[in-house]
Amino acid sequence: YQGYIIKTQINRTVSELGSYKSGYESFQVSGGSAAGINNQSLGYTPSSLTTGNLPTEIATVNADGSGHLEVTMGGSVHQNLTGVIVRYERSAAGVWSCVIDRSAATNWNDSYRPSNCSVL
Repeated sequence: YQGYIIKTQINRTVSELGSYKSGYESFQVSGGSAAGINNQSLGYTPSSLTTGNLPTEIATVNADGSGHLEVTMGGSVHQNLTGVIVRYERSAAGVWSCVIDRSAATNWNDSYRPSNCSVL
């Protein structure tokens, strides 16, 4: 049962973070400057499964168009996921990839990995 809860929580976090990719892309298409993208322009709402808050920006934009969206799991998340970083990385060509950094989660089990994400 605990494994089911953990998988549900990490999948929900990946899905919630992924929902901000469209705002990021809209920003890129409009030719906005890196300084202009922020939580407000993305429509970011912190999740109960992350340590996120409105003042802590989730987006990074590089001059070449690459960048990422990133949150750290915490809050009301299962203790085995505390500290896991979920990141969507965008290449300069506009290709997105999901990356899970589990280095802070001492009880990580690879069965938690969402199928569309790589794990560090």
